[in-house]
Amino acid sequence: MAEYFVHESAYIDPGADIGKGTKIWHFCHVFSKAKIGENCVFGQNVLVANNVVVGNNCKIQNNVSLYEGVILEDYVFCGPSMVFTNVKTPRCEFPRNTSNDYLTTLVKRGTSIGANATIVCGLTLHESAFVAAGAVVTKDVPSYAMVAGVPAKIIGWMSAYGDVLSFDDNGYATDSTGTKYQQLSETQVIKVT
Repeated sequence: MAEYFVHESAYIDPGADIGKGTKIWHFCHVFSKAKIGENCVFGQNVLVANNVVVGNNCKIQNNVSLYEGVILEDYVFCGPSMVFTNVKTPRCEFPRNTSNDYLTTLVKRGTSIGANATIVCGLTLHESAFVAAGAVVTKDVPSYAMVAGVPAKIIGWMSAYGDVLSFDDNGYATDSTGTKYQQLSETQVIKVT
């Protein structure tokens, strides 16, 4: 008996590796070489392709496709209908459909991606990054950065807990949990404690 839940309308290909406590809801399809961690939740109509890796405690909302080349670390949130790509220069006449053609997109621990955002392939979204709804991400996103727009640009900073950070004159900010952050430059913030 499986230690995870799969809705009767979902399809799990033989060989898929799914962690304990994960829930896979209506009309999802998980390919045979996908690896999913523990305690994840997959909303309606989610596709998880071959060689995709999903960490523990991730939430993938409705209508998200995790194509080959996508790696999600622990505690990643993917909002409804957000989009990952995996080929930089697709052409129907000249298909690029082998593992060698797919670029890796790495989404690090604690990152949140808003509804209808698009993540161009081959990027890294660093720890606890926050991508606004509808943003189009075309370059790496630093840890704790909030990005928005088309193309996405840094509009502020957010703690791992989810508080917007306001830095003092010395470049320090503290979130509601007491965790301290330091802004080292316009594009770099680190967690101090």
